[in-house]
Order: sequence, then C-alpha cells, then structure tokens
Amino acid sequence: MNNKLTKLVLFSLLSFILVFVNYSAPIQEITKIPSNFKIFQGEKLNYSFPFPFKVTFETDKEGPLKISEKDATTIEAVTTGTASLNLKLFGLFPLKHISVDVVPTIKVVPGGQAIGVKLNTKGALVVGYSDIIGEDGKIYSPYKEGRIQIGDIILEVNGLEIKQAEDITEIANKLKGDPLKLKINRKNSIVYAVIHPVKSKEDKQYRIGLWVRDHTAGIGTLTFYYPSKKVYAALGHAITDIDTGHVLSVENGEIMNTRITSIDQGRRSKPGELKGVFFEEVDAIGNILKNTPFGIYGYIYRDFENGFYGEVPIAYQSQIKEGPAKILATIDNKGVQEFDVEIVKKAYQESPTPKGMIVKITDRRLLEKTGGIIQGMSGSPIIQDGKLVGAITHVFVNDPSKGYAVYAEWMVNEVNSLLDDKQVFTNE
Repeated sequence: MNNKLTKLVLFSLLSFILVFVNYSAPIQEITKIPSNFKIFQGEKLNYSFPFPFKVTFETDKEGPLKISEKDATTIEAVTTGTASLNLKLFGLFPLKHISVDVVPTIKVVPGGQAIGVKLNTKGALVVGYSDIIGEDGKIYSPYKEGRIQIGDIILEVNGLEIKQAEDITEIANKLKGDPLKLKINRKNSIVYAVIHPVKSKEDKQYRIGLWVRDHTAGIGTLTFYYPSKKVYAALGHAITDIDTGHVLSVENGEIMNTRITSIDQGRRSKPGELKGVFFEEVDAIGNILKNTPFGIYGYIYRDFENGFYGEVPIAYQSQIKEGPAKILATIDNKGVQEFDVEIVKKAYQESPTPKGMIVKITDRRLLEKTGGIIQGMSGSPIIQDGKLVGAITHVFVNDPSKGYAVYAEWMVNEVNSLLDDKQVFTNE
C-alpha cells in the first residue's frame, strides 16, 4: 500500500512539474523562438531565465557562435556561417534545436518619402461584365460564350499582344464580328477562349461585353533604397485591383515625387487617405519592375538625398522587440518626419508572409493629423534601436491607430531576386 501511495505521489508530483514547466512563461518564450533564424556578424543575443529555470545553450566549439554564461547567457556571432544551437533545461532535458545563420550586416537608407505610383498591367484585367443591345434590339452576353471570369487577364487576341484596354475593341472592329481567340492568364495558368463579338446598337462598335482595366495609380511610401545598386523597395504590400482584389501583373510603371495636398482622417470603419498630386513628365524618380505580396521594387533614376537617418542596418526577427519604435512618413509639405509607435506583437515566421507585426501609433501629432494609419502610409519604414525592422502595410478597419507591418528581411529577399538570383545583397 505504501509503495502504491509513494508511486502515486511521485507520479502526481512529476506530472505537476512537467505541466508547470511546459506552461511557464520562460518555456513559452523558448517555444516561440523559430527553429531557424539569422543574426548579423558581431551581434549579441542575451537570454536570462528566472530561478529555478536553468537553461543551458550548447553549440559547436569551432562554429561561428561564442557562448558565455554568467548571470545571463550571451550568444555572440563571431564569424559568418551556420551553427546548431541546442537548448537544455537544467543541462539535461532537451528543449529546442535551433539552426542559426550568421550573415554580414546589410545596410540600407530608410525612406519615408510619399511617392506617386503608376502601374501598367501586362494585358487587360477583367473587372466586370456588361450585356450588349445588338442592332436587332436583342440582348447579348458574348462573354458567357468564352466563360470569362472576373480577374482573368487577357494577354492576346488572335495572336496580337494586348497592351491597353482599347486594343481589344480595335481588333474586334477590324475583324467586323469574326470570332476572337483570347489567350488568358487565369491565376497564373494559361487558358484559351473563343468569343463572337456583337455589334452594339448604341455606338455601332463590335463589343464582347467585358469591363477591363490596364493601369492603376495611387500614393504610397518609399520604404528604403540601396544607393550603390540604385534599387528601391516601397509599399510593403502588393498593388491590387480595387474591384477584384487581384494582384496586378507588371508590364511597366513608375514611381514619382508627390506633393501631399490634403488628408482624410481615419475613423472607425472608415479608412483615411493621403491625397496628393504628381506629374509623370517631371516627377518620375524610378521604374516598377516587380509587384509582390511584400511591395513594389525597381531601380531609381537618380540618387536621393541621404534620407532622414542615412544608412542603417536591417534587423532580423530575432533582433526585434515588442515595445517602442519609430516610423518615418510624409503627411504634409514638411517632408519626411519621425513619429512614435509601439510594436504591440511580433509573430515568428520561418517563411515569408506579409503580416509579421502589429504596430500601434502612439504619437499624438500623427493621431491628431491623420487619426492613425491611413492609405498612402503603406511602406512607412519602422525603425527600432537604429535598425530598419519593417514597414507599415495595412490598417485595422475598426481601430485606425493599429495596423500590420511586414518584416524588413522579407523585403530584402525581394530586392535580392530583383538584382539577380545569384546576387548577394551585402554592402561593398
């Protein structure tokens, strides 16, 4: 009986300890650490765990990491390379295995400048349908014949490339009602359709009953640029069609200097907006080559001024803390200004996704002027501890003081692929 009772007590005690350990704050923090992360050569990471949690860190003796343990654990990235890091509780029980990449420091110039954006799509994007009254007075819907879908991109008609929306009508009228063979990009797959145009009773033009769009324009914010390569990153999110929500493909486009003329304040359930003017002929400062979930990218035509901060290193996720930070934004004719924000929450991401952080505007000046995050501020760089940590991307519709932000490292990945698949993005 005593043996059974002793075993029961020991089992209960062990179960309690395991539950307590697994759900304690220090262990929960450890589980949040990604299994693979990057730090810069020369950087130091400090970890401290309260009594009785003794967590030891083990790594290769000849590797790029140096570990010192006194009151706290300090991990120093001594040289570039990859290291394995093993965390153990009390030096006995394995907690986590981590792969650490030590990389050279990456420096960029943060932006904050308001920019005009004009993007011409590759082909014509289908955004709506329209029935046609034919010369006989009957109603026709030729788009149904081809089973055209909203969001389809018409690339070619009868083998002729479509560069602007008017090209489709022009080809249809030249053929005087003969069938049109359409080459379509549908969700990144090529499909074909045949449509018989109908001559409209109203204007005597041959039409296929589709509303299409071939360009878009708006205002955003430059996130950073890299002077020696003359490449920039902006917006932090993709340019999408206002009607369909589809990411727009890029035929060509430009970014331009913009003058802010007015502000629509953001309110609950009503996003605000920066309004401005730009002139393509005189204000163009760069081209648009990529439109991705992490922003737009291209080359600048001429050097910018050195920016609000000058060159700063980017920060990887492991270097970012929940807490105070700054953003750079242009909201009037005073140019780039610095405003206080707080990183409310950061999500550990092992693969790129746009929503990495939740950011709250705390600066009274910005709240009074804009109400918080508004359209046009997308791409505003976030600075913490002298490093570029990310960019504002989306506002919370029900609370304009808060919004999402993307990590800077994902934007740097896009810059790398723009420069060259084999290009290493480092300072020279």
